[in-house]
Amino acid sequence: MQCELCGAKIRGAPKIVRIEGAELRVCGSCARLGTEVHRPQARPVAHRKTPGAPASPPRRRPRDIFDMMEGEIVDDYSDRVRTTRMQKGWSQKDLAMKIKERELLVKKIEKGDLIPEDDVRKKLEQVLGISLLEKPEEDISTEKGGRLTTTFGDLIKIKKGGK
Repeated sequence: MQCELCGAKIRGAPKIVRIEGAELRVCGSCARLGTEVHRPQARPVAHRKTPGAPASPPRRRPRDIFDMMEGEIVDDYSDRVRTTRMQKGWSQKDLAMKIKERELLVKKIEKGDLIPEDDVRKKLEQVLGISLLEKPEEDISTEKGGRLTTTFGDLIKIKKGGK
């Protein structure tokens, strides 16, 4: 099992700690960064199966925000929108009318003050004929037999621009 904070392999039982409201399974060295959460041990309950009873449906994994991400928006999205709009000879007001949004929204996107939400991004891509998403690279290697997981440490590295 991997530490959800630093990504290191957890030896023994993971510690469950609360860090800024989130409960994480972490290694011993990361446990000091939060408050340890003690959960009461659940006792196994004996179930009596009735003959011919249907099996319970398999449990589904809860969705998280990373499941919904199509990719990451490019860093130069504001330049791409502005240059493509200008190449087409449109004003900011013209573009706003074509995507059925306010002119102020287009101005903020072109200045780089606002990252467009998915619905606005899709409208811009369709009207301007450009792509504002970059697909995530699969450069993270997995251990033999392991599975690929993203940790908070990975997100911090990505946010700071490090690898």
